[in-house]
Amino acid sequence: MRNRVIGVLLLLLCTLFAGAKVYRVEDVPMVHLQDRTRYVSNPDGILSPSSVATIDSLFFALEEQTGIQVLVTVLTGIEGGDCFDFAHRLGQVNGVGQDGRDNGLVVLLSTEERCVQFATGYGLEGVLPDAMCKRIQQRYMVEHFADDDWNTGMVEGMRAVCGVLDGSMENPADDEEGDMIAVVIFIALIFGGIGIIAFAVWYGSRCPRCGKHDIARVDSRVVERHGSMYVRETTYKCNKCGHVFVRKDSIGNSGGRGPRGGMIIGGGFGRGGGFGGGSFGGGGFGGGGAGSRF
Repeated sequence: MRNRVIGVLLLLLCTLFAGAKVYRVEDVPMVHLQDRTRYVSNPDGILSPSSVATIDSLFFALEEQTGIQVLVTVLTGIEGGDCFDFAHRLGQVNGVGQDGRDNGLVVLLSTEERCVQFATGYGLEGVLPDAMCKRIQQRYMVEHFADDDWNTGMVEGMRAVCGVLDGSMENPADDEEGDMIAVVIFIALIFGGIGIIAFAVWYGSRCPRCGKHDIARVDSRVVERHGSMYVRETTYKCNKCGHVFVRKDSIGNSGGRGPRGGMIIGGGFGRGGGFGGGSFGGGGFGGGGAGSRF
């Protein structure tokens, strides 16, 4: 009986290890070398065929438009368990990115390590900086990955990446920030306008001699006519120092008023024919990118 229990446990243990294959960098299939329209290495079938086809079409269009070279790798497990190191070695060993432009991107998802990692070539670090990589992962990917929804997380994340790289969506992770900034600016403009009006009223009630804000209108009369415009002369007296002074302003037929002379404030992979194999260009990789765990 004891031997049977041990045997069952060993069988279960072997099954567990057999189901979680661990890949070395050199073991990852380079599907693009067989078909230049393919960008997703999915040897364990973690992503559905429809998700793979969607991502492939996104990056094929991106490569045709910009020359940016992308490798997406979705694996059960990786040798060493270090997603950062594994992703950058994938880019370096396979030379992802055009030589001289270093415009390669590697996206790694390891389900056993529970990590997603972006690794960028030197030429993409300005277009897809580390902070942007992290925001895309946090906003579009890790929530789905935490529920083992690999397809939704990967497709939405890669759509956001393409939007940044082709310029169609400059900052996909900052929509809410942008809305908040717009609200703040709008409020600031309103209060700024109120402040300007309040200052003008306050300044206009000031005696030019003593500076006190206690003046009274004594007389007002029209002294000039210019077509549809009238020039009005108003006499004021300061109740503090007794100073008498005159101000002029213009009036239109519509009754609109404004000070005379007032100020107006205006508001790649290699290319070939057909669907033959592609090639990597030999781009260089540094330490750019970002990773997230879920």
